[in-house]
Amino acid sequence: MIVIGRIDKIDLPEFELFDIDAKVDTGAYGSALHCHHVKITERNGKPTLEFMILDPDHPEYEGKVFYTTNFKEKMVKSSNGELENRQSITTEIVIFGKKRRVEFSLTDRSNMRNPILLGRKFLSKKFIVDVQLKNLSYNNKYKES
Repeated sequence: MIVIGRIDKIDLPEFELFDIDAKVDTGAYGSALHCHHVKITERNGKPTLEFMILDPDHPEYEGKVFYTTNFKEKMVKSSNGELENRQSITTEIVIFGKKRRVEFSLTDRSNMRNPILLGRKFLSKKFIVDVQLKNLSYNNKYKES
């Protein structure tokens, strides 16, 4: 297993976003991605999820609208303990130089320090968390072959 700290940086190549801050949270079951303007519309006769990643205050924000027909709706317990209906997508991230698939629930994390949360479902059997450390993947990004 790989040692990961409490915070790291990840890439989201499908969305052309790189070095985005992610909080590693063993207290959260699922992973979450900061989005806004999340809504289900219809395109070409199919239910389509429409969303924007990050927000205008974030340096990597590009104002792009993303669309996918590959999404789920599910109930998620929020950080304040309330159940919320959220949409989720599965996408590829790059961390420690490796591509991995992650399911993210899409939610407004504008009041949080980090736009991405990596939960236990993703971390399990891959990582050991050392809360005294941070940015281990990012610090080793260019050293790996």
